[in-house]
Amino acid sequence: MTDSFDLLVIGAGPGGYVAAIRAAQLGFRTAVVDEHAAAGGVCLRVGCIPSKALLESSQRLVAARSELAAHGGVAAEIGLDLPAMMKRKDRVVTTLTRGVSSLLRKNGIEHIQGRARLVGGDGDVRRVAVTTEGGEQEVEARNVIVATGSRPATLPGIELDGDRIGTSTEALAYGEVPEHLVVIGAGYIGLELGAVWNRLGSRVTVLEFLDRILPGADAEIAAGAEKIFRRQGLDIRLGSRVLGATAKGGKKEAGCVVEVDGADAIECGRVLVAVGRTPISDGLGLKEAGVAVDDRGFIQVDERFATSASGVFAIGDVIGGPQLAHKAEEEGMACADGIAGGHVHIDYDAIPGIVYTEPEVASVGRTEEELREAGTPYRTGKFPFRAIGRARATGSLEGFVKILAHAETDAVLGVHILGSHAGDLIAEAVAAISFGASAEDLFLTSHAHPTLSEAVKEAALAVHGRAIHM
Repeated sequence: MTDSFDLLVIGAGPGGYVAAIRAAQLGFRTAVVDEHAAAGGVCLRVGCIPSKALLESSQRLVAARSELAAHGGVAAEIGLDLPAMMKRKDRVVTTLTRGVSSLLRKNGIEHIQGRARLVGGDGDVRRVAVTTEGGEQEVEARNVIVATGSRPATLPGIELDGDRIGTSTEALAYGEVPEHLVVIGAGYIGLELGAVWNRLGSRVTVLEFLDRILPGADAEIAAGAEKIFRRQGLDIRLGSRVLGATAKGGKKEAGCVVEVDGADAIECGRVLVAVGRTPISDGLGLKEAGVAVDDRGFIQVDERFATSASGVFAIGDVIGGPQLAHKAEEEGMACADGIAGGHVHIDYDAIPGIVYTEPEVASVGRTEEELREAGTPYRTGKFPFRAIGRARATGSLEGFVKILAHAETDAVLGVHILGSHAGDLIAEAVAAISFGASAEDLFLTSHAHPTLSEAVKEAALAVHGRAIHM
């Protein structure tokens, strides 16, 4: 028997399940196919959510050990119960994946567990083969959205063994604190998970091929963050080209060797490979269905997320661009609206990026380097958190807000924040860029006192040389 739907979404991650819910709201009979029983994709299962749970737990442990006394708290020695921490992380993940499944049911969306493959089309109908535990079934849909996401990338010479030498997936579930952890890659994944295990007692060495951390971030913000992370104990080695990584002996022998070009080999207990992510576009029958894919595996789409095959669309990490859950969600909603004949538009300049270290790093819009390269005239306004009353009260003194505004129109072009709760503070900047606000608009907006958001207002004032508290 063949099921028939108005829309079939392949992938139940943030882009896929959001697209399915929006389509259901538009009246489409919708189904989602995912090989995992738990909905939510990589983000919920082994990505965004579990990593943030561990970041929160490990930061609370650090705060209890090093900051409680200053607040008048008196406690005995505070130890680490790693199994309890991991259990909490797993409970957070389970609660949220069940929540997504509940949303799918609430909206009348069928969730099919299995592996999907495009097998053909007849007129306006696409045919998809779904391999399940019970065998293979065929599903028909007038439209298909591919939202399969991405998987961790690796490097030549690195022998991943799913244990001692692994990716972020393994690093979210270590059974013990590594005595020495080598992280390959100083992007947001490497720095976040490196911070977790550093806080829990591991000696962490971060190897980065480039001469800076956080590629793509504003250079001044990245440099400020690097100084802080070094003070926190991360051994960051820039300009390090990793030639290979292998595990010595059996799994019980805590031995790995990382070879670095022009430097001594590093021996450590575990290796985390965090060098980016690659699209999951294999095994989907894309070539047979006439879906164009580039040489890196990214599906090619137009401005309405349509592929080269009629009735097949794609969103999220699998089409490239910022590999962010919220970017995939925006594309999911826009794609569903477009299929229904609605307007499709996403302002990619207003997609924020966040690194959930402590302090956090958050950015939206253009960096100073991009403005210089484009020849765009701009003015800069910066303001440190240590001059803000709320920051003093909470002890969140590190970092600053940086605003880039057009020198002639005063339009906000980019906002970059290094500081506590930067990921929350950036929302104001996203709205400002989305609505074409000026730096003046920002500082004429009342910001409650005492709050960390006052640093945003002061940075906007600083664009015009009018900062009050500096």
